[in-house]
Amino acid sequence: MEESKGRKTMKTIKRRHELKQEHTWDLTRLFKTEADYEKALNEVLEKINNFKQTYENNLTSPQVISESIKDYDDISRNLSYVSSYASLNISVDQTNEQNVMRSGVLGSNFGKISKDLAFYGSSLEMLDEETLLKVRDLSPLNVGFINKVLKQKKHALKPEINQALSEFSQVFSAPYRNYDKFKFADMTFNEFTVHNEKHPLSFTLFENEWEYDVNHDVRRKAYESFYDTLKLYENGLANNYQTHVLTEKAYANLKGFDSVIDYLLYDQDVTRDMYDRQIDVIMDKLSEPMRKYARLLKRIHGLEEMTYADLKIAIDHEFEPTITIEESEKYMMEGLKVLGDDYLEMVEKSFKERWIDFPQNLGKSTGGFCSSPYQKGSYILLNWNNKMDETFVLAHELGHAGHFYFAGKHQNYFDNRPSLYFIEAPSTMNELLMGEYLKSQSNDLRFKRWVLSSLVARTYYHNMVTHLLEATYQREVYRYVDEKKPLSASVLKSLKLKALKDFWKDDVVIPDYAGLTWMRQPHYFMGLYPYTYSAGLTIATAVVKKVNEGKLDIERWKDVLRAGGTKNPLELAKMVDVDLSTKQPLLDTISYVSDMVDEIERITNILEGK
Repeated sequence: MEESKGRKTMKTIKRRHELKQEHTWDLTRLFKTEADYEKALNEVLEKINNFKQTYENNLTSPQVISESIKDYDDISRNLSYVSSYASLNISVDQTNEQNVMRSGVLGSNFGKISKDLAFYGSSLEMLDEETLLKVRDLSPLNVGFINKVLKQKKHALKPEINQALSEFSQVFSAPYRNYDKFKFADMTFNEFTVHNEKHPLSFTLFENEWEYDVNHDVRRKAYESFYDTLKLYENGLANNYQTHVLTEKAYANLKGFDSVIDYLLYDQDVTRDMYDRQIDVIMDKLSEPMRKYARLLKRIHGLEEMTYADLKIAIDHEFEPTITIEESEKYMMEGLKVLGDDYLEMVEKSFKERWIDFPQNLGKSTGGFCSSPYQKGSYILLNWNNKMDETFVLAHELGHAGHFYFAGKHQNYFDNRPSLYFIEAPSTMNELLMGEYLKSQSNDLRFKRWVLSSLVARTYYHNMVTHLLEATYQREVYRYVDEKKPLSASVLKSLKLKALKDFWKDDVVIPDYAGLTWMRQPHYFMGLYPYTYSAGLTIATAVVKKVNEGKLDIERWKDVLRAGGTKNPLELAKMVDVDLSTKQPLLDTISYVSDMVDEIERITNILEGK
């Protein structure tokens, strides 16, 4: 690795066809050709039609129901493959007309699919419990599936209501699609000027470059210009978001839940107490160490005031190691070695079989994600910038890939995915392991401070501050909905501002434009997702500490990965001796962060000769 003088790496964003193929993912693992995809789509549509004809009004005996589950499993798996193919293509190039058309055609088909399959779940939920238990005993495939039916039965809607709602499936999912259209198709950003020098601006450039720029004048001006553009869309996006949450409220009412939050937590197998504790303890206890870190940034950079636009700057702006795409495999293999040979086999596959889409390109989604079609490996989207902190991002996404690699080997399709509450534990676990590895590579105090500050400023800030503040804001939005209060653009902005100011208090100047930050995040269209990042990292921190102290065999953690969705979050955590029914794991995690901030301050004092 080499030392980089600052973060600024501005470059021209290439078009998709200009990239090196070996740096992009290989979608032929799903379908060799476009013709194969179209054939698979037609076949699954035919299977759905046959399924409806065979089983509608005919789910009368345990044997027939058991056979229907087997057919439904086949349909679900194949439907996931075609939907993954369409969504993965458009996620890397939304300027490609074929990608747009493919996604549109599939979307229109999903309306009919939803309608044709609507009878199935509601018909099963109407069956008596005795019959369902008999079905569950007939096949291992049926166990998890029927358990979910029994759970949903408590809040089941009548079949005719489900059928009617299915007619509106595309309408109800429109707000998420609208958000993407606003963000990636309609929003245009003007250049901004600092000291007579013009700078280009886009969503990708802002989130991958300008937010971290070492020039304070340029970075702050980029923030102002970026949010000036967001403001042009705030009323339309606010109305779009309100439509989404009102839809969720309507479903909550229909299914007999007292609140939207209770409705959304139900499928996660998470109690309201677990959810509220996650938000309240972090807002109360993590604020001080993170504000201390902000004060340290202010001191190191000689800032007159610490502002919202300064929170993501590097603690040592003249020192940041660089890493090439080619070098990343070595770091993953070494950094994740503690997870064992079978885990490294998965990591090796991810590079050899091109699971990873590294480079930035025009029309590509911002940020990163991991999509894992059942037993087909994973697809990891990155926006690689050649900085060493990308090792944390890649390790994170490989954590998701490893989770579903192991779960897919040991669980059926229906039992593959765990609760959303647990989904970020394996990913953040890998970030912490990468941090431990990097710390072991050098005794240089400056490098050690970089590693620690990366963990605080990236891993913990991202998961337990950025997303937690999203969760705090989101909880207030749902409280407004439950209390029948309107959600205007100004209300949404004020709720986000309050969450930010409550956490950072007087240590960080929060400008009014920061209230528009809610407009940057698609998580709000994914249910109660934002708080789960901090939940996963809490579990990961506890596990890493136990592994480091020799109190936990790493195989027990892989047993958790293998368990997939066969246990609820409390049960999964207990497999590695973490008790989520108390606030202690949270307090231990916050203490862990506080100790790192103290160590960063200690090293800084030494480096500055104090």
